[in-house]
Amino acid sequence: MIKKIVRFLWKAMLWFFGISIFLVILFKFVPVPFTPLMGIRAIEQKKEGKEMICSHDWVPIEEISINLQKAVIASEDGNFLTHSGFDFKAIEKAMEANKKGKKLRGGSTISQQTAKNVFLWSGRSYLRKGLEAYFTVLIELIWGKERIMEVYLNSIEMGNGVYGAQEASRVWYGKDAKNLTPREAAGIAAILPNPRKFKASNSSNYINRRKGFIVRQMSYLGKIEY
Repeated sequence: MIKKIVRFLWKAMLWFFGISIFLVILFKFVPVPFTPLMGIRAIEQKKEGKEMICSHDWVPIEEISINLQKAVIASEDGNFLTHSGFDFKAIEKAMEANKKGKKLRGGSTISQQTAKNVFLWSGRSYLRKGLEAYFTVLIELIWGKERIMEVYLNSIEMGNGVYGAQEASRVWYGKDAKNLTPREAAGIAAILPNPRKFKASNSSNYINRRKGFIVRQMSYLGKIEY
């Protein structure tokens, strides 16, 4: 009986590794059509009796303004271009702040957020965090920084039922993602912590202050080289 269980677990593990590596290689070349979060949001909307909204239009990174790329680096992961998937200094700061009872965003990098958004579900369990670390290592090795940024900007939630830079740009500013100004890009980046609560345009004073901070941080970034 024990041998059968061990054999089953071994086969399951091999299947998991095989499928996960296959998907990572596939999405290196193929646009990500759908994410688990999109499905979760659709289920939530259905339960609430609301019309299901899911706006998503994939565009290559060449059609996404460099201003938005800089804005998300400035606001979400200042060391994105230099770390190997994990920003241990940011994680340490987040842990210290949590111990002191201070409110501080976690130390998740853009790479970790991308791994979670594309392959996993939301939550704080050790299992999900372990899988997130596994997929983060895979995409860093197989995709590289430019592809990670491309998938990130095409997949994350940027408004209520709005996913990806192209749809967000159209919804918030009535233009394509390639035409975003620094201030507009900062507006989208500013709402990422809670995109269903905040607005990138006609924003609250809090978001306007965040926009100003992000624009200033963007000015310190030089040319982005992936």
